[in-house]
Amino acid sequence: MSEAATNNGDDEIVTVNFKVTRSFLDEIEDTWQGRGFNSRSEFIRYTLRDAVEHPTFDRDELVALLQAEEDFREKRTMSAEEARERFGTDDTNE
Repeated sequence: MSEAATNNGDDEIVTVNFKVTRSFLDEIEDTWQGRGFNSRSEFIRYTLRDAVEHPTFDRDELVALLQAEEDFREKRTMSAEEARERFGTDDTNE
């Protein structure tokens, strides 16, 4: 299914053990089977490789996203016009 499941012969394949909760394992089981992976191990290798090669967020970005979500929930937001006035921008596209 993925490059994560292949070995070009240069790297030694090693076994890694880690602990997860039963409920998280159940979610993993449902996910890998539903997405067409051949095994749970293949899915985990693919997911880890993807996270390393294509990180979506660093910690600071994640914290900022969570803060923005909290601001939205607490109604600490402003309209686009208020933001333009506050930051001195206009609404024309250049």
